[in-house]
Amino acid sequence: MPSESTSVFNQDPEAVASMTSSRPAGHGPVAAYDWIAHHRAQRPNKEAVRDLGSDRSFTYADLDRRVDAMSAYLASLEIGRGDRVAVLAQNGVEFFDIQFACARRGAICVLLNWRLTVPELEYIVNDSSPALMVHDISFTESATELQRRCSIGELLAIDGGTDESPYETVLASFDGQDGGRADVTHDDVITIMYTSGTTGLPKGAMITHGMNFWNVVNLGFPVGVGLDTVHLNILPLFHTGGLNCYSNPVLHAGGTVVLLKAFDPTETLRLIGDPEQGITHFFGVPAPYQFMMQHPDFETTDLSRLRVAGVGGAPCALKIMEVWAERGVLLAQGFGMTETSPASISLDPDEALRKIGSTGKPLLHTEARIVNEDGADCGPDEVGELWVAGPNITPGYWNRPDATADAFEGRWLKTGDAARMDDEGFIYIVDRWKDMYISGGENVYPAEIENVLYQLPEIAEAAIIGVPNDKWGEVGLAVVVLKDGQTLERSTLVEYCVERLAKFKVPNDMAIIDALPRNATGKVLKRELRTRFVEADAPKIS
Repeated sequence: MPSESTSVFNQDPEAVASMTSSRPAGHGPVAAYDWIAHHRAQRPNKEAVRDLGSDRSFTYADLDRRVDAMSAYLASLEIGRGDRVAVLAQNGVEFFDIQFACARRGAICVLLNWRLTVPELEYIVNDSSPALMVHDISFTESATELQRRCSIGELLAIDGGTDESPYETVLASFDGQDGGRADVTHDDVITIMYTSGTTGLPKGAMITHGMNFWNVVNLGFPVGVGLDTVHLNILPLFHTGGLNCYSNPVLHAGGTVVLLKAFDPTETLRLIGDPEQGITHFFGVPAPYQFMMQHPDFETTDLSRLRVAGVGGAPCALKIMEVWAERGVLLAQGFGMTETSPASISLDPDEALRKIGSTGKPLLHTEARIVNEDGADCGPDEVGELWVAGPNITPGYWNRPDATADAFEGRWLKTGDAARMDDEGFIYIVDRWKDMYISGGENVYPAEIENVLYQLPEIAEAAIIGVPNDKWGEVGLAVVVLKDGQTLERSTLVEYCVERLAKFKVPNDMAIIDALPRNATGKVLKRELRTRFVEADAPKIS
């Protein structure tokens, strides 16, 4: 990670190739090893990937053969060390083909959010300059337009697992060929993941081979990932939660990744409860857990084979954790970011009930601090900003040394999350700094109020945003989605909160909408709510 005496390279393949110069002393180059080739040699017939979207299963021997073919194809295009390969696709085995082929060639995967519009993707593609874009056939129009606007060298379409798929045709034509092995180290970049761009333009967080490895160590061991792990992945693989919680750690360990193309609560519950699937591990942001627990099949689904159910990405409402705990599933809370690979903080399952609501303590190879506005460490239960450090932290943002400098204080990454630490060292994420608002001079953290709103039986979804107020500066607006057939009066909501919250935290008003806007992983897009209710002339109150 950058320190005060180091610099981060710009978009330059030669600089990428010599990335070790941007790392601080003590984190020198260590060889990056080939996980898939190892398991092909040790356990060739073990199932590696079960791709439910295309109804295909791949052993480690199958996966290694596909990776070799893709690597040979990249070599035929002269894509090598430091060159970029973009992926615009829904979940499928192709993500792993490309990731590990890029690792063998020393190239870099650029994982694109398929929910973005062409103008939004245009900035990202121009910034990363991929030589090849692999895309789902359903995204052909967008890919073709991006090729025209951004001068992408080659396009390659995925059409499921059919023999007619251009992607599968390419793999077949290069089957049995070897694209060679680049001499890469832990300091080389393997992936660029662009942030959601909540403020300003998106930034491409550089993910190194070392970050992937340290995430395996930090995250894989505490959640018991091993040869017998069968992980159901429902998050998009272009997101760090999908790729690294727990898919990459499972492939490192020689387990099995089960891919669902996109989250559906009915299908997810069916898969978890199906003994033939044998799901042992699951990870999601709070929204999938919320939607599953509200589903009529939730009470009858057999959850007994689920060893680990991880939750992260956003503060999880206590109501969600309590409902799953009643079904015998203790949600393993944790904290991470794209920039932290992502695992940084985790709550030991043994403490899940005693410290419900906490994200836990720093993982083995991560440090954490909570600091005040002066950069001094906060005392117990004092709210400040969470800073993290360790070998799992990004070296910076692609082509953005300015953004990298702003994100770090020496070796510490400033997360932008408001947090507190109790007197036992357990960390609680209070909220994102940008979501906090100030009412009558008091800091208000929406997540605390949302926890209370979820206890109202009429409410299916809830979000709090601050709106301007002449007297108090800002007050809270509760934006809620009601359960089917339910009604709710503003007075009922306010009275409920008055009994449970300090007066300055009580929402001043309520808006009822059909659904909260969410990104591809299920996080609530509060910026869209602010656009609708704050930037308009007046809140649109139901």
